[in-house]
Amino acid sequence: MLELGTTSVVIVSVIAAVGALCLVVAVVLRRQVLAADEGTTAMQTIALAIQEGASAYLSRQFRTLALFAVVVFGLLFLLPGDTGVRVGRSVAFLVGAGFSAAIGYLGMWLAVRANVRVAASALRPGARAEGARIAFRTGGVVGMCVVGLGLLGAAGVVLLFRADAPAVLEGFGFGAALLAMFMRVGGGIFTKAADVGADLVGKVEQGIPEDDPRNAATIADNVGDNVGDCAGMAADLFESYAVMLVAALILGRATMGEQGLVFPLIVTAVGAVVAVVGVAITRVRGTESGLRAIYRGFYLSALLGAVLAAVAAYLYLPATFAESPGTADLGDVGSDPRLVASLAVVLGVVLAGVILWVTGYFTGTTSKPTLHVAATSRTGAATVVLSGIGVGFESAVYTSGIIAATICGAFLLAGGSVWLSLFLVALAGCGLLTTVGVIVAMDTFGPVSDNAQGIAEMSGDVDDAGAQVLTDLDAVGNTTKAITKGIAIATAVLAATALFGSYADAVNEALHDVGERAAPSGIVASMLSFEIISPVTLVGVILGAATVFLFSGLAIDAVTRAAGAIVLEVRRQFREHPGIMTYDERPEYGRVVDICTRDSLRELATPGLLAAFAPIAVGFGLGVGPLAGFLAGAIGAGVLMAVFLANSGGSWDNAKKIVEDGRHGGKGSPAHEAVVIGDTVGDPFKDTAGPAINPLIKVMNLVAVLVAPAVVAMSVPDDANHVLRIGIAVVAAGIAVAAIVLSRLRVARIDAGADDEPLAGAGAAPDVRGPGPRTTMDP
Repeated sequence: MLELGTTSVVIVSVIAAVGALCLVVAVVLRRQVLAADEGTTAMQTIALAIQEGASAYLSRQFRTLALFAVVVFGLLFLLPGDTGVRVGRSVAFLVGAGFSAAIGYLGMWLAVRANVRVAASALRPGARAEGARIAFRTGGVVGMCVVGLGLLGAAGVVLLFRADAPAVLEGFGFGAALLAMFMRVGGGIFTKAADVGADLVGKVEQGIPEDDPRNAATIADNVGDNVGDCAGMAADLFESYAVMLVAALILGRATMGEQGLVFPLIVTAVGAVVAVVGVAITRVRGTESGLRAIYRGFYLSALLGAVLAAVAAYLYLPATFAESPGTADLGDVGSDPRLVASLAVVLGVVLAGVILWVTGYFTGTTSKPTLHVAATSRTGAATVVLSGIGVGFESAVYTSGIIAATICGAFLLAGGSVWLSLFLVALAGCGLLTTVGVIVAMDTFGPVSDNAQGIAEMSGDVDDAGAQVLTDLDAVGNTTKAITKGIAIATAVLAATALFGSYADAVNEALHDVGERAAPSGIVASMLSFEIISPVTLVGVILGAATVFLFSGLAIDAVTRAAGAIVLEVRRQFREHPGIMTYDERPEYGRVVDICTRDSLRELATPGLLAAFAPIAVGFGLGVGPLAGFLAGAIGAGVLMAVFLANSGGSWDNAKKIVEDGRHGGKGSPAHEAVVIGDTVGDPFKDTAGPAINPLIKVMNLVAVLVAPAVVAMSVPDDANHVLRIGIAVVAAGIAVAAIVLSRLRVARIDAGADDEPLAGAGAAPDVRGPGPRTTMDP
């Protein structure tokens, strides 16, 4: 039984205190953001409507998810293990889910108050620097909360449960990942349904600007940016932080004992210090690009994180692996643990920097791939869509190759030791997450600047120079959002690879427990084998990859249905209220918000149930060997799919910005219509399905880790209960299939009623394309 020494207890206590200090820094940054001017009365009125819509949506979403969390809390008690561990794991599940929800809500709450302040900055000199500072520090608040709550949660569990901490933290990570996935899916459906509906009717059919107050979907669009990009991504990055720590602590204990359990916490505490520095030093100088300032802050903080982590390794870790033996057989590893641990952390930091550069190259407004996508708008929407797909496919290959090279680097550092290489992969992930505070700030920058541009345009109070500054900040935000999505999927793959090792550790422990009583043979032996040449394991690989495709399809299809409802509603308002186009009538903004809320909450259940129950069906139905193949297939397909979707969408979005800035005919031209259509295709790609794959991979891995001991116990001859095992598999598969069937029936009902709807433009309001007089909007 591993016990923590006095020194380790003191170190973990200090780490918990660092987490608490991060929360104090978040409070200070929050005050700085809220101290900024809120702008004109019109701006404040619009911002209030966005605040009310976002708060109402998240409150309803949390009430919906609360029942699901209670059910999972109860199910965790049924898993095998010590009573204290089962209770701790179940409680930790609620804590992880609660932290994920709190961070998501905080991200939304502050973003919907920062957006109007960024818009107001455009009324004053120095708008570029001030607006970038407010937007970035808003994200800094959320980033410090991610780091603070993550450290507090993990360090608290280690102090309370000591050697059993990794098992209890499985619940913590599972709660964070499960809630983040639901928030990602639900928020993504909301934001992209509103965005697609607003663009198709407003820009394409009516020829009015994106954030024109005459478009009934504008408020819902701005609400969606906050519940999807702010709340969803904040929860996503928190669960990445939590899950990576879970995997690192499990593998650290297995390979290096006490020091391996504590060192990942030290690395993430270093990340907390780096986050404070990174947020503080990121400032726009004069008229320089906001992206340049963000890059500078990121790279400097990443370098500092690598140096401090190396210092920590040499101060804390022993000189040989023999001095801190774990339970795993490392073979004859002669490397210095301090050196290999330092280099593993550096690998993660370098990976973050390379992903940042590669993603920026494929999605930036000044890069060749995006300029090429914009240029294809001269020949129509079809070529825009095709070129964007090509960019996504190509970038997925390079990004996945870079991640694979990082994993190979960890394997080489480990001298070929599988268990040590898995631990080093986890440390590389912790190294990547030393920059998580800056990463969250980069991501939040995007929706805050996007909202600010919308508020400025709807209010009509910002002159052309100020509007251009906000447009530039919005373009920077598109790139930073794409970058953080790339870093998030890299984190997901490293975490999933490390969790793959955690899964193997759980299976080996379960086999060890039953090994003295029964030696499996025949079909049972095949179920427990990890041999990839086994046909049943290959079946698992195929099913894992297929699950990623099905999940992505369900998410995109959900956006399609919800967006269709928004398009019909906005068309109806233009058709039945012609005074909207002449500013004589006020659109019914609330109806669109209600439709988005209703459809997103209804649609998030199907992909969520698929993610939770597919690994249970495969594990209990086919065994732990095929379940290992299932996880491998999901990881491989997931990384390619997520990067493809994110970067295709990012390139289409910024290609639209390029045309709107005057290239290829500018706004109102056929090229503009083509890139708007490309952008609407990319919206569910980059903001719904793509980002949701990150928590999907980790949820399925954590479910596999949790159920592995039960699968083994029900499979070996002496304790075999094959009827119960198959029954569990059938029920799990039945729940997932039923959710999909109900979704398909809903589609059939919608399609059956489609003929009753008027065609686009039938009886619509006159096509008034002039800007018209600006009036204060009254949401």
